[in-house]
Amino acid sequence: MDFIDYYKLLGINKSATPEEIKKAYRKMARKYHPDLNPDDKTAEKQFQAINEANEVLSDPEKRKKYDQYGENWKNQGAQQNSGNAGGRGAQQQYSNADFEQAFGGGGFSDFFDSMFGGGGGGGRRSSGSGIKFKGQDLHATLELQLRDVLESDKRTLEINGKKIRLTIKAGVEDGQTIKIKNHGSDGVNGGPKGDLYITFKIAPDPEFKREGSDLHKEVEVDLYTAILGGEIIVATLTGKVKLKLAAGTQNGTKVKLKGKGFPVYDKEGIFGDLYLNYVVKIPSSLTAEEKKLFEQLANLRNHE
Repeated sequence: MDFIDYYKLLGINKSATPEEIKKAYRKMARKYHPDLNPDDKTAEKQFQAINEANEVLSDPEKRKKYDQYGENWKNQGAQQNSGNAGGRGAQQQYSNADFEQAFGGGGFSDFFDSMFGGGGGGGRRSSGSGIKFKGQDLHATLELQLRDVLESDKRTLEINGKKIRLTIKAGVEDGQTIKIKNHGSDGVNGGPKGDLYITFKIAPDPEFKREGSDLHKEVEVDLYTAILGGEIIVATLTGKVKLKLAAGTQNGTKVKLKGKGFPVYDKEGIFGDLYLNYVVKIPSSLTAEEKKLFEQLANLRNHE
């Protein structure tokens, strides 16, 4: 049987204080607790291993003996008889691949039984069963359209077999995650429930491009209105608006409509802006008469 590095199992160094050992153990115990990892044999063996590590390192007498003999644990009897205190040699690395051999039979490892006399030498066994652990957090993704989050809305979701009434606030962003407390898995040993995290996935809109609370939209303008000026009707997310177009409007002209953008998340009544990009549409498939008129216009411009 091989030497087991209990410090490595808990992810701490040899100089760790009792409080650091306790903190490391609780963290690892929660990670590998069988109730939080059902039907996971590997996690079960790791949980057994860290319990054994905690059994030794949290007991001052056991820790002292373990630190004294270390890799020379097989010779501890001879060292005691000769009065040789012995120091720890270089630590043998203990890998996860050894779990099956060292902790496959249940209870403590052979290494532990050999060093401490089996059964923990009459000492306590730390199973972790008395520690309260928060339940696992649950994660879900909710896919929505841009127009679905234009106004706050209430929805009923079914997650993990449970129905949850959720208020989706206006202006929620793509990739944004919200936390709903105590809607995760049940706790262990009377611990609190975990939390539910919902991440929103907002599909791209074919008409509007969103940047934060601002919106961007391309608006086609016919050549004649762009040249002569006039009025155009533009659809926004909250309705249609009539805009005046100045004569000689150039392709790529940008206009800002203040307050016509998207609602700002969690700030009722506050909206971003809508930016319009005018795209002047050049007519194609001109008739002979239209082509002639354009040629006349070109000649007029050339003679000015």
